[in-house]
Amino acid sequence: MSRKRGNGEGNIRRRPDGRWEARYVFEQQGGVTRHSVYGRTYEEAARQLREAIRDRDDGLPPVTGRETLGGYLTDWLAGSKSNMRPQTLRAYERNIRLHVTPILGRCRLRQLQPADLQRLYQDRLDAGLSPTTVRHIHAVLSRALGQATQWNLIARNPASLVKAPRRARHEMRALTASQVRTLLAAARSDRLEALYVVAVTTGMRQGELLALRWRDVDLDRGTLSVTGTLQWSKGVGLTISEPKTARSRRQLQLASAAVEGLRQHRARQAAEILASEGWDQTTDLVFPNHVGRPMQASNLLRRSFFPLLAAADLPHIRFHDLRHTAATLLLSRGVHPKIASEMLGHSTVAFTLDVYSHVTETLQREAARTMDSILGEAFPQPVGVSAGVNRPSGPVALPSPSSISNTEPVWARQDSNLRPEGYEPPALTG
Repeated sequence: MSRKRGNGEGNIRRRPDGRWEARYVFEQQGGVTRHSVYGRTYEEAARQLREAIRDRDDGLPPVTGRETLGGYLTDWLAGSKSNMRPQTLRAYERNIRLHVTPILGRCRLRQLQPADLQRLYQDRLDAGLSPTTVRHIHAVLSRALGQATQWNLIARNPASLVKAPRRARHEMRALTASQVRTLLAAARSDRLEALYVVAVTTGMRQGELLALRWRDVDLDRGTLSVTGTLQWSKGVGLTISEPKTARSRRQLQLASAAVEGLRQHRARQAAEILASEGWDQTTDLVFPNHVGRPMQASNLLRRSFFPLLAAADLPHIRFHDLRHTAATLLLSRGVHPKIASEMLGHSTVAFTLDVYSHVTETLQREAARTMDSILGEAFPQPVGVSAGVNRPSGPVALPSPSSISNTEPVWARQDSNLRPEGYEPPALTG
């Protein structure tokens, strides 16, 4: 039994096995080919046919019925190795394997709807994942499905129609200036003293510090160049890769304390090399482990940073909070956000202002004081009002309308050059 449809709308018939088959034609350079979609009922087959014809008219290739979201994501990850940082690739693979594939892996790529992704995000939130982690999952799917759209595998990116959960705001922990001095005092004569001095004076990331090489440091000029970051790759180990972003590759001007700390560190390292038989001098690392090879971040934290915080009786913070400390100290002292953004290697100044919005209150106060100073020159404070006070305390006597009308304008009183040609001040009365 079959039901004929209009020209170009396909044909639906019932197969001997009870399923309904919808057939349609697809024109391409090689000629005309016929394809089929199936359903357990006539209505389901008709719906599949409508979607297939819509995709055909949108220029998409025929539906094969075999491509699932899980299979596509696996192929997409495999093809992205050459243009994705190893750390990013590992994070994407982990989120797909643990959170996407178990729930939506069997869903057909062509049939994926925004509602499916919305349910996935809610399921992960209900399972205890943080909103930030779910946002990362959304970012993976948005990027992968965006590529599927460009390849004409799907008509639109369903992730673009779904809002990710609101970002969770975590309290930023930064050391005060006195706490920084306490930390550096406790690190004095430590093997990694210079690392902490450079960290709090430049705001460099942990991976950037551990990847720093002596050829990138110019102590005579007092500069260093950030050219790489230390990362761990499965099957490879610790390697130095490209910085996090294009803006992360930058040159920094060193504070005198950092220059002096690095000079002492280089002399201490030269003594270490002479005393060590297996030192790897090929790495040229400024902050290597005890045999000259790249230092694991976990070892830095467990063996040096956390014990240092305990010895200095300072709060237990992350190493990354030293970066926040540097940014907070700079911005709170009035350093322009553009300069701070370039030092930190942020992608945009807007990102810096968003992350450190709590610090920019100091800049706003400075702006208000500057405006007071500008207006104070044009409009001198009344007699008896101290300079720097925005408004006098107590009631202020306002002049009468008659006195205002017969009084020379303030701009004319202050500078006779501003008076229009032929202008004569009004005669005073009373």
